[in-house]
Order: sequence, then C-alpha cells, then structure tokens
Amino acid sequence: MKKIIVQKFGGSSVGSAERIKAVADICINTKKQEKCDLVVVVSAMGDTTDDLLDLMKQITNTPDKRELDMLLSTGEQVSIALLTMAIQKAGYSAQSLTGWQAGITTEPVHNKARIEKIETKQIKKLLSEDKILVVAGFQGIAQQEITTLGRGGSDTTAVALAVSLKAERCDIYTDVDAVCTSDPRIVEKTGRLKFISYDEMLELASLGAQVLHPRSVETAKYFNMPLRVRSSWNPENNGTLVIERTDGMIEGQRSVRGVALDRQQARLSIIGVPDEPGIAHRIFNELASRNVSVDVIVQCVSHDGSTEVDFTVKREEADRAKEELAKIAKQIGAKQACLDKTVVKVSAVGAGMIDQPGIASKMFKALGDQGINIQMISTSEIRISCIVQEADGEAAVKAIHNAFDLHEIKE
Repeated sequence: MKKIIVQKFGGSSVGSAERIKAVADICINTKKQEKCDLVVVVSAMGDTTDDLLDLMKQITNTPDKRELDMLLSTGEQVSIALLTMAIQKAGYSAQSLTGWQAGITTEPVHNKARIEKIETKQIKKLLSEDKILVVAGFQGIAQQEITTLGRGGSDTTAVALAVSLKAERCDIYTDVDAVCTSDPRIVEKTGRLKFISYDEMLELASLGAQVLHPRSVETAKYFNMPLRVRSSWNPENNGTLVIERTDGMIEGQRSVRGVALDRQQARLSIIGVPDEPGIAHRIFNELASRNVSVDVIVQCVSHDGSTEVDFTVKREEADRAKEELAKIAKQIGAKQACLDKTVVKVSAVGAGMIDQPGIASKMFKALGDQGINIQMISTSEIRISCIVQEADGEAAVKAIHNAFDLHEIKE
C-alpha cells in the first residue's frame, strides 16, 4: 500500500483560476515525487465566505442556522470542483468529494460542529484507483443534515482526515513560507522556524498567530500527526515541521522562539468584592454557569479589606460578559462591574523557558524601556503573557522580539 499524504490549501491559495492551476501543479508534483496517494482539502476561494455572508445580510441578520450552513458549504464545493477540473486537464485522474461524500460525520450542531468520526471506506476505494481526491474542508454531515465546522474548519478537516487515513503527514499550505517568530506585518525582520513543537504551535495559534487554527493543532498533537506548514507560492521550500518535542530537537535552541499579539481581548473588573473565603469561586462559578470563558485573572486586596478581581475575555463576548458580571456583583454585594475594550495580550512563547531563569525579567525590562505599562501577567511552562494597552501592542511585540534577538533565528 502506498503512503498517504494529506494537503490543505486555504482560500488565498485558491483565490483565482490562475492560483487554482498553480495548486493543481503542486498536487501533481507531490504525487509524482513522493510516489504517494494524495488527498487534498481546500477552503472556499478567497473572500467567497465573506461575500456569501454579505449576500445573506441583504436578506436577514438573523438567519436560520441550518440554512446558513447550507449557504456557506457551497463555497468549498466551488473550489473542489474547479481544482479537480484543473488536475484532470493536466492529464491526471481526480475526483471531488463534499464533506459527507468523504464520510465526515459531525455532532448534530450547526455552524460550529465538531467531527465525530470519518468513514474512510469510500476514500480508500477511490485512492486504490489511483485518483487524487479533492475534499471540501469546513463541512460534514449529521443526521442527513449538512453541518459546518466553524473557524479553522478546513485545517481541522485536513488533520482529521490525515489521522483517519494514517497518513505519513499533513501539509498545510498558506501564504507564508514558514512559521515566523512573529507577525511579519508587525516586525520587519522575523526569524524562520524549521521546526516547532505542538505545544509551542498551539500556544502561538491560541494567542493570535493565524498560521494554524488551535483545534487542528490540538488534534495533531493528540494523535501525534506531523504537520508541515508550507507556502503555496513557494512550494519547493520545506517550511516548518510541527512535531512532538524531543531532546534532540531542542538542543541549542533559544528559550523564546516566538512572540504573538492577541487583539481580541477585553478586560473586565469587579470592584469592591467582599474579602472572604470562597468569593472567587462564587464569581467564576457563576460566570461558568452563564457560559462566559475567562483567560488572565488577577485579584488584589486593598487596605480597606475589599477586593478587586480583574480578568480578560474575548472581545466579541465582552458586552454580554459585562452584563452577566454586573448581575453577579449585585448578588455578592460588590460595588460595580467595569469593562475595558482597549487592551491586547502580548506573549512570548518557547519550550526552553522552563529551564532558563531570567526570561520574565528580560521581557519586562524590554517593555519598561519602551514605557509600556503591564496591567496583568499570566504564565505557563512555555509562555509569558502580558495585558497592555491596545495602543502599545505592536510596540510591545517589537520590543520583546528585539530583546531576544529572534530575527537571528534562521533554522
């Protein structure tokens, strides 16, 4: 049996007829050079999903979730048909498959479904006929209904297919040559990472880096599926390999290997909280019961015995969270709830942090030297995050990146 490789191409990679032809060439070259069976997952072309949403808004701002899935799933179907035609035109056998035709079953939830299983019998049959298979990302089926997977759904589709097919690896093609040490739109000279651990990639993805979606990295980590981030504009470049951390992998590597900026943060404060045992549990238990997810948390006790509790949430959920927090404040006898949408989170990430003292000191000094005030701090074994004012966000990224000389990383 031939080895199997799964490739995924995002919307910008298939954004025009010329780009689709270029992607077809990449697929054909992979099949020839690797002597493999090939499954290709594609997203909707360019801004197709946004265009469909704009059309929808001309009809309604409160669509039925089932019909919204029916609408959005058409974008990927256009891409798979056109790419299949391009591969066939070049003389290779190929067939397109929607999510349900590829055997992808999801939970019965519209708009943000999760994949429950993939029946690979049909895919394996078609691969045995030496066909390149082109599968629609972002979609599946549940109880005979089309479902979509939400943001990052095509990445997740590709990784899930790779796992189900026991593929050798999953290549994610984007518009960047590799995973960089920071966002090139912020930092002029970034380093390029030849490899990165699942944990590091998951942190960066969760903290705002848009190369891979966190859910796809989580899946790859859980099943130990190697990922390779590559450029569809520069396919001969090997890009960045995402794998499990090994001792040999980190020998001599830097403690900090990436800096991320998360602009989707908001800070909530509950002021005048009674200073008594169990009060934090009451606050966050109530928030959890109201489906409010929190991130960075800081609690301070003042001289008068009252407490202020500050925490961050996703900005898109901030207004609802503020309403719920105001209700909780009344329940526990706190003075008031406040909301600040003018903050961001800047984070330094690296698997080597745990064994290297002085990382936090160096990071805080870099921010202090630029006159950037740190409002909140959160840490893990491989991450240090600071909440700062939104206006200082990009300057904070540059300062940390320069402090650790990340531009010198050329692995």
